[in-house]
Amino acid sequence: MDFLALAYALAVGLIIGLERGWSQRDKSEGQRFAGLRTFAITSLLGGLLPLLTHVLPETFVLVLWVAVFFSITALVVVAHLLEARQTSDFGITTELALLLTFLLGSLCAIGLVEIAVPAAVIAAFLLSLKPLLHGWLERLQQRELFAILQMLLISVVLLPLLPNEGIGPGNVINPYLVGWMVVLITGISFVGYFAIKVLGSHRGILLTGLLGGLASSTAVTLSLSRIGKVQQQGHKLLVAAILLAAGTMFPRMLLEVAVLNQELLRSLFWPLTAMMLVTYVGVFYLIRRARQGAKAVHIGIDNPFDIVTALKFAALLVVILILAHYAHEYFDALGIYAVAAISGLTDVDAITLSLAKMSGNGLSNTVAVPAILLAASVNTAVKVGLVATLGHPNMRLASGAIAGCALAAGWFIWWVQL
Repeated sequence: MDFLALAYALAVGLIIGLERGWSQRDKSEGQRFAGLRTFAITSLLGGLLPLLTHVLPETFVLVLWVAVFFSITALVVVAHLLEARQTSDFGITTELALLLTFLLGSLCAIGLVEIAVPAAVIAAFLLSLKPLLHGWLERLQQRELFAILQMLLISVVLLPLLPNEGIGPGNVINPYLVGWMVVLITGISFVGYFAIKVLGSHRGILLTGLLGGLASSTAVTLSLSRIGKVQQQGHKLLVAAILLAAGTMFPRMLLEVAVLNQELLRSLFWPLTAMMLVTYVGVFYLIRRARQGAKAVHIGIDNPFDIVTALKFAALLVVILILAHYAHEYFDALGIYAVAAISGLTDVDAITLSLAKMSGNGLSNTVAVPAILLAASVNTAVKVGLVATLGHPNMRLASGAIAGCALAAGWFIWWVQL
């Protein structure tokens, strides 16, 4: 086992040393602070010291380990100061990586290989990402950094403080669950926004439409419809991008239901999947028919997250939960359908999450499923209406026909499942 532990310790040094050696490959021999061999020897030394407990007292070995660690640290500091004086490079990444390698080698020796080896791989991966990470930081704007910090404030600091119990009419309002829903929705929007930010709209209008749909399919529809209004060509590709954005609504709804109500998911899966698949088939058809592409466009999503928006969404969730509760109590299914249709005019996330929660607390799936499908249908119809009123006349037929077929397919599957 000791030989195996040393082998793992050596592997840790080789993993990190390989990346560090490659990153400094342009430097001549003797100019590199630490290369493949130095990292391998350091990790091997870190692995050997704990094994001395077989022949020496543990206290002595611990003192020896601490002494060696601080000796290596002193050598690293001196070497860094000399290198910084010669090259004016004050970065300490390689130096810290060497100390980490020593620690990981010791972890292998004491039986924590399952921690040490993955940590070495992650460290090497992070070290190799320097150009990419620095590029992201250069493009990160202050408002985006502020948005990230606000998101962390909501999800890490405030969310755990919310009470996890029902309050209000019928105990339908759970503050923790409402906060968690806000984090879920804003998190999905974050993914879409920063995917566009990282990849750039220059990657293509179709990819922009797909990723933009995660952030805001309505914003994508508005932006591309207005562009189509003034363009004389490329309308099929614009409609394809709009439908790609709209089509992401269906898997997004499935994800929201999946995290709250697995039983409801089984009833909704095929209707929403049918809507998604028919939409994407229509997109594929339009792409094949499109003769000319469209230029890269800017999607009007200016702020990925802010406290005010989060509070508005939370308030909307609470209002819909209360409305749905009273609608179900006084008007039964018809009340739920009315609330779903009205909610679908502007947003499907709030009503989807609300009904998924209510379905787990007494609302029948035979009411929740068509209500969610109704909200999706109304929201899709609104997007088609935006294309018809804001876009070029050539965009109306394709968007309406494909969206109509998608909705018809979903409702047909729901009817078959009855």
